[in-house]
Amino acid sequence: MRFVDEYRSPAIARGLAAEIAELAGDRPHKIMEICGGHTHAIYRHGIPDHLPDGVELVHGPGCPVCVVPAGRIDDAIALAFEPGVILTTFGDLMRVPGGQGSGSFLDANARGADIRMVYSPLDALKVARRNPDRRVVFAAIGFETTAPATAATVQRAAREGLDNFLVLSNHVLVEPAIRAILDAPGQDLDGFLGPGHVSTVLGAQAYEFVAREYGKPLVVSGFEPLDVLQAIAWVLRQRREGRAEVTNQYTRVVPWEGNAAAQRIIEATFTPRPTFEWRGLGEIPWSALALREEYAAHDAERHFALPGKRVADHRACQCAEVLTGRLKPWQCAVFGTACTPESPLGTCMVSSEGACAAYYHYGRLQLGREREVSQA
Repeated sequence: MRFVDEYRSPAIARGLAAEIAELAGDRPHKIMEICGGHTHAIYRHGIPDHLPDGVELVHGPGCPVCVVPAGRIDDAIALAFEPGVILTTFGDLMRVPGGQGSGSFLDANARGADIRMVYSPLDALKVARRNPDRRVVFAAIGFETTAPATAATVQRAAREGLDNFLVLSNHVLVEPAIRAILDAPGQDLDGFLGPGHVSTVLGAQAYEFVAREYGKPLVVSGFEPLDVLQAIAWVLRQRREGRAEVTNQYTRVVPWEGNAAAQRIIEATFTPRPTFEWRGLGEIPWSALALREEYAAHDAERHFALPGKRVADHRACQCAEVLTGRLKPWQCAVFGTACTPESPLGTCMVSSEGACAAYYHYGRLQLGREREVSQA
């Protein structure tokens, strides 16, 4: 690739759209894009306008901010009010609402907490160096994509003896989430667009269980419009030919085996949790990461007694249904009215990878068309 225009050619897009229409035929096809980045690419580039009515794209639990339950936000806020604590985190997490009444990190700052936005865990480590008399906690989020950076930072803090640097780990794993979706009652998905970002670490091989155990095709896709259209066509071709395989459309970025160095540093620093709560999916066994015993000095959960309560989402918020593909954002009664990016009720409207945010920013022209299709 030399120029991004190579992946945005209108002529090639029309050709792929014709191929998709021919492969789809008269059968309905429901394909889940796992990654929130794909959801935004799909609506930013108007991909649904290139698809026949029988091909439906639904959204999955691939937004790392969206799947963090309200109880974990409340835990972090409680931690931020501990004496001498500075809480640090990514910008996406600053506006995520916690349990009813607890507000967001920004609201907590207004009440006297010291919660700071950082661009990487290394920035949080710098805060710890500059404030040796305070404990600096990094609220870590993300799938295996961001876990290596957190792991490398923890190891560096250990080497430097910076015991005032701690991590509140909310890192989650993609395979258990996909399994939870596929094992859910009434699941009627026909295939998947595999996530691009996390696959740079895990490799396309990580999803072979989807084809082998569940008989569903999965195509790891890039994020340009032609990437997505080609990946959809590949899923439909497998469907037509009665195959279920994992294929890698994003070969320019994703190796089949993944990034071995990143995989090693995750394994050396983290261990799977016996269980972890996900927004929309509930408790999933072995689906998240905690720091290993040898890094206990940097584990916030070993240093502080956190509330650890399960907290219900706002009663009007339907993020759980959106994250599991059971509902389109515009079908939520508060979408775009009581719930907007400026005043969100749920995480899906906050995150830069959230499905509701994608619909709100890019999807308004699609809403009428989708309503007509759903009512037909």
